[in-house]
Parts: sequence; structure tokens; C-alpha cells
Amino acid sequence: MLDPILVPLDGSQLAECVLPHAIAIARSFDAQINLLCILEKHQVSASAQLFDLVNWQIKKTKTSLYLEKTKMRFQEAGLRTQVTVQEGLVAEGITEFAQSQRVKLIVLSSHGRNGLTPWGISSTSQKIILSAPTSVFIVRANQPQASGLSETPLYQRILVPLDGSQRAENVLPVITQLARSQQAQVHLVQVVQAPELARQMPLTGEDIDLSNRLVARNQHEARHYLEQVKSRSYLEGVSVQTHLITSHNAAAELHQLVDLEQINLVALSAHGYSGNHQWPYGSITNNFMMYGKSHLMIVQDLPAKLDITFRERTEH
Repeated sequence: MLDPILVPLDGSQLAECVLPHAIAIARSFDAQINLLCILEKHQVSASAQLFDLVNWQIKKTKTSLYLEKTKMRFQEAGLRTQVTVQEGLVAEGITEFAQSQRVKLIVLSSHGRNGLTPWGISSTSQKIILSAPTSVFIVRANQPQASGLSETPLYQRILVPLDGSQRAENVLPVITQLARSQQAQVHLVQVVQAPELARQMPLTGEDIDLSNRLVARNQHEARHYLEQVKSRSYLEGVSVQTHLITSHNAAAELHQLVDLEQINLVALSAHGYSGNHQWPYGSITNNFMMYGKSHLMIVQDLPAKLDITFRERTEH
């Protein structure tokens, strides 16, 4: 299901925060791990080229040794692991490697060698995520991290926002398998949004009644839907809790629920019922990508051909 897994590293401690998560996911899905480091060359003067070439070879050797050492740690944990060192642009190189190797998941640190920023993800991570041809797992580098390659479960509570669509449910098979492996509780949530009414004039009693009836109808449908999902056979044996929320602002309510329930991992499909093939991610997914505090798994629901078409359009 998620085999193989790509783990890009840049040699920094921040980027290494992905390692415990990579091992947890690889074990859950019996997946091979591909460790990748992309080395970028910088423009230098002609007089410095020879000196730069020597330093470049030293850098490549050090990088290879670093990846081999990391590979040994994964192999000692019983995981199939390969290493690759390439030259080129980081974001583009990671995306191309993922496509050429038919990678199913990229496990990526939110920040790397350039350090933490006030933003949810670094500019390089954002480029990778927006062009990734596959599912993505974002590890928040600014969160407390597990030490080493611990076997202690990393995810006690996983939040899965749903909207009633099959596209949003695309995340469920992945999360069910991960939850079983991690002995995690899955929190299914649906937000019923109050309808927007034209406000050029004050709302009448009839307007308010119409809005209330529509909300009540959607609440009834959402409640029934969540119970249906909870009772599905593939969730048997998994601890599941459901949440039904009514709000004008779905994203704000979901962030609040993450804090309230002390969620370790948010899992989203790349798109929901209103998702458009023009963009790689829907609005809620984009919001959590940029502003979320917990680790984030995004399961890509776009067919590979459509996703490649999107990238080709953005490059021209």
C-alpha cells in the first residue's frame, strides 16, 4: 500500500526528525525505505573550480558515508533500505526520484538545514509537497521528537476529517493499517458548516428558519454517515471515536479539536468532495499543511497521470 517509502535527508538534525516516523510507517506497511540526499552545486569563479571540485568530492564521500550509516540503523531494525546520492536541485530532484522509483509515500521534515522558521513548512519542503507525485507525510521539526529509532508507538490519537465523499475516505485504508500497528485511537470528525446567506438586508425569521432547517438536515445526515463509517468491517478492532461539529469555519474548529484531543497525527485525503484537479490539494489540506502543529499525512487521491499533467502546467 505504501511501498516503497522515500526519506529525503540533508544531514541536519532537523531533517533527521523523520527517522522514527519512517521506521514506524515502514514497519506498519512492510515497506522498503529509500534514503536520498540531493547535493546542490553553487556557481564559482574559474580560479576556484579546481579547489571546489576537490571539496565537492569530499562532500559526496561524506554524504555517502552518512547515508550508509543511517542505512545500517534501519537494517538493524529489520527494514529493507537503499541509499542514493544525487546532484542537482533539491526539490526537483526529490520529485523526479519519487516519480522514477514509483514511490508511494515521501516522509519529509517540515524544516531542514536552513533551520526553523515562523512558517509551518520551509520553502523547500513546500516545493516538494506541491509537486510530489505521491502521498506525503510531514513531520513537524519544531515538535518534541522521539529519540533514536524507538519502537514506542508514536501516534496514540489520529484525527481523520471526513466530508461524506469517497475522495475524503481515500485516507481510511491507510490510517486503519497504521492505527492497528500503532495501537492508536482514530478520531473521525465531520464539520457541518452553517450556510452563508446574503446579508444586504437583515435576516428575516424565514431566513433564519431556513438556515436552521438546513443545518439540522445536514447534522442528521452527518451523524448517520459517521456511524456507518465507524461500523465498517475494516475498522473492526480499531478504537474509533466520532465527532460532529457545526461551525461557520471548518478549519478553525478542526485545529481546536486537535488541541482539545491532544492529537498526534492528522490524516487527510488530498481532496474532498469539492476538490478540483487543477490544484494538488484542497483548502482544508492546504490549511493544515501551512498552519498545523501536529504531524500530517496527506494521502494523494489524484491518479498519477492527472498529477503529472498538473506539474507540467505549472512548469510552463
